This record gives sequence, C-alpha cells and structure tokens, in this order.
Amino acid sequence: MKRGRVPLTVSVPSELATKFEKLAKAEAKNKSQLFREMVSVYEQRRREEEFLALQRYGARQARKKRVLTEADVEALVFQDR
Repeated sequence: MKRGRVPLTVSVPSELATKFEKLAKAEAKNKSQLFREMVSVYEQRRREEEFLALQRYGARQARKKRVLTEADVEALVFQDR
C-alpha cells in the first residue's frame, strides 16, 4: 500500500537551517508545513515565469509578422473564415 507521506532528508548549511527554523516558528508552522508551502509557492512562480516566457515569445513572433494591435489579431483570425 502506498504511503501518503514520505520522509525527506536534505542537507543545507547550518545557517540556512537556522533561518528555516526561525521562519517556521515566526509563521507558527511546523517545518513540514512550511516546506510544503515553499514548494507550492516555488511551483507557482515557475508557472508564472513559463507563462511570461511564452508571452514574450508570442510577442516576438507577432512583431515579426507585423501583428501589432488587437485589430491585426482579429484580421488574422478571421481571414480564412
């Protein structure tokens, strides 16, 4: 049967471990809760960065094709309909 939680061991410098423990205490969370929240925030940040990278890519491609306004986008979308 698969376990719902798995112990995880990581090595960090003692200074970072101390900061982590102080942060957990200040947030009134245990270290596991804080770690889960930190991973969740990190994942969200990565998704946002990926979205922004795609947005920049799309903007570059649009500029190459001289699609600069919403009207240009609409014209492009509806040109073959």
